[in-house]
Amino acid sequence: MENLIQWTSQEVDFPEIDIKLLEEWLGEVAASHNRIMGPLTYIFCSDNKILEVNRQFLNHDYFTDIITFDNTHGKRISGDLFISLETVASNAELVGASYETELHRVIAHGLLHLCGINDKAPGEREIMEKHEDQALTLLNSIKSR
Repeated sequence: MENLIQWTSQEVDFPEIDIKLLEEWLGEVAASHNRIMGPLTYIFCSDNKILEVNRQFLNHDYFTDIITFDNTHGKRISGDLFISLETVASNAELVGASYETELHRVIAHGLLHLCGINDKAPGEREIMEKHEDQALTLLNSIKSR
């Protein structure tokens, strides 16, 4: 999976993450959904940057934790994922989760979108949350190996 995932930041400090662990985890999450890893770019950014991206590309005028641009072809997932670290931090506080757990949840959330799981229509949010929880459980299992 070398070089399949690019990690970068814009307007924020790069978060303290274990890239090797996360790449192994994301590969296993993709495989559990019968998908093959393709090129992914995770861009950690500020609220201002994600708002700019949301306005420019989606015509949405609000902050969000993640925007996923899907370039998937068939079972080979690919895309660009913008994650606002400021919104991740405020959401972690709102739900009573650690920053690290919330960041991992959002990282998985974007990948799950690329695997074809949606969260906008009625009932879809609960399905997405179930898959996020399964992904976080998998991460904890990988950490304890």
